[in-house]
Amino acid sequence: MMIETPDITRTQTGIDGVSWNILGQVYVPKQVSGDSIAWHATFPVETFVPPHVHPQQDEYIFVLDGQIDLLLDGRKTSASTGDLVRMPRGISHAFFNNSGKPVTALFWAAPAGKLLELYRRIHNMSNPAEVSQVARDYDVVFLPPVSAAA
Repeated sequence: MMIETPDITRTQTGIDGVSWNILGQVYVPKQVSGDSIAWHATFPVETFVPPHVHPQQDEYIFVLDGQIDLLLDGRKTSASTGDLVRMPRGISHAFFNNSGKPVTALFWAAPAGKLLELYRRIHNMSNPAEVSQVARDYDVVFLPPVSAAA
């Protein structure tokens, strides 16, 4: 288990200088401990994360700039700058950038679970089917794909 340390993760940098390419989005880890993990995400136009479930984690999105379309437990909705999205463990969710502009957000999950290891493993994977298969080993379950939440 990682222990939290007092420090500052500076703008435009991730912990240990790391950033990940996750299905075309850029994830920059900002905080990791056994209790939680947080990352800054940039969603280029028309990128998405397919429907999935975290059986053992609550996940949150604070939209910093732009609009994200979502599927939350099968319901279509959207979140804009300043909105906080709450996704309790066990609830299916998916994210889509249909806005025509890049979107930035702060994500976090609690507890951290195996997300750090998952993101390290799927960094630069471009095939959603491959990501879906690998994710099961890290306690994230992907569901059948959908085209968009618009």
